[in-house]
Amino acid sequence: MKSIVKSGPASSELVVVPGPRAEMPAYWADACRHLVKKDRVMKRLIPRCGDTCLQARGDAFSTLARSIVGQQISVKAAQTVWHRFAALPEKMTPGNVLRLKVDDMRAAGLSARKIEYLVDLSIHFDADTLHVKEWQTSMDDEAIIAELVAIRGIGRWTAEMFLIFYLMRPNVLPLDDVGLINGISQNYFSGESVSRSDAREVAAPWAPYCSVATWYIWRSLDPLPVPEAKQG
Repeated sequence: MKSIVKSGPASSELVVVPGPRAEMPAYWADACRHLVKKDRVMKRLIPRCGDTCLQARGDAFSTLARSIVGQQISVKAAQTVWHRFAALPEKMTPGNVLRLKVDDMRAAGLSARKIEYLVDLSIHFDADTLHVKEWQTSMDDEAIIAELVAIRGIGRWTAEMFLIFYLMRPNVLPLDDVGLINGISQNYFSGESVSRSDAREVAAPWAPYCSVATWYIWRSLDPLPVPEAKQG
């Protein structure tokens, strides 16, 4: 199974960090059958992608830290800054980040604001104020989003991308994602402008697999596995 790990094509904030965890979601085949049956566009798009599917890697802290590093800069710049920053601690952990010197972080290319965000993220993880284990089991999507957006530098879009690409939640509909809206416009409205209400109506038959349908909409716009990012 070929792995494509990225955020929506209109964005570049969340790049999933390479790591040992990489598996196809257990719901993927059922989701594809559901979408092909319920949606004429999905019936056309899904076979085009062959055996590619959503796969997640990395750990929660590093994934969110990299999302902060990538805000408001190009993909290439984000990769450069991330590699410099990631080389500072012996291992990328909340405690190690909190022990870093601000001057060293600035020298890696991080702005003062992003350093503040990374410190706040590290404090939340290090103090065990986040229910990380429950994210994988008992917490619903909105509860996780509420917990994540309480961290400085993380908005709803980032939280939704985290749900899709790290936690691999099946039914996330990221209406703030420009790529999703553009994809719906091109595939369902012949390129005409699309409102959030229009997008929500199109997506109604996708449930309970909105994440999967969103992934195929992204693939229709950008079939190549190029990681990108967005603010918020």
